[in-house]
Amino acid sequence: MEGHGPKEPFATVFGIDIPNFVITMWAIMFILVFVSWLGTRKMKKVPSGVQNVVEFAVEGIYNFLTGMMGESRARAYLPLLGSFFFFILLSNYSGLIPGMGMIPGMKVPTSDLSITAALGITTFFVTHISGIQRKGIKYFAHFLTPVAWMLPINIIDELVRPVSLSFRLYGNIFGEETVINKIAEMAPLIAPLPMMALALLTGAIQAFVFTLLSTVYITGATEDHH
Repeated sequence: MEGHGPKEPFATVFGIDIPNFVITMWAIMFILVFVSWLGTRKMKKVPSGVQNVVEFAVEGIYNFLTGMMGESRARAYLPLLGSFFFFILLSNYSGLIPGMGMIPGMKVPTSDLSITAALGITTFFVTHISGIQRKGIKYFAHFLTPVAWMLPINIIDELVRPVSLSFRLYGNIFGEETVINKIAEMAPLIAPLPMMALALLTGAIQAFVFTLLSTVYITGATEDHH
């Protein structure tokens, strides 16, 4: 984390700086892929073990999406929105690992603006591409509602959304990590525990909020208005 760990890049390859969150981010992606593989390699009609856990988690996300955007769109966007939720959740929780942010290459991914910005920009493009695919040229009519002179305001509103998504997630996680590390510097063993316990809750909330808002934006862009 900035100010509490290595500020220099983790490494430089062919003149390209490798960021400090690279090990954590790749570890999280490996965990997600590995657990998915374990849960689906020998699927049974009556699930057990890892398959049961994976099905429970995926079904929970799917039911949530179905309630917001309907069954067909929930199926279509489950891979993206489910990946958002679990990647952000594990990224947030990685900050609870002792030494996180102090070891080169091990920084909480969501405490870096470049990661949260990438997630926000992905939501932005998926939202508008999905709207165009579903409605064609008629999609752009919503920029003129409720009246044509609202066009500049509606455009600004759309551009602000990825910025808001990015900074909300980044600000909360960066601030949380800063507080935990500052407290740990003063009293390393006991003092950080209450904040770390709170981080279990706020980490899940931030993952849910990002996924929820992304769902709302995609739903709004692909909704059929009568």
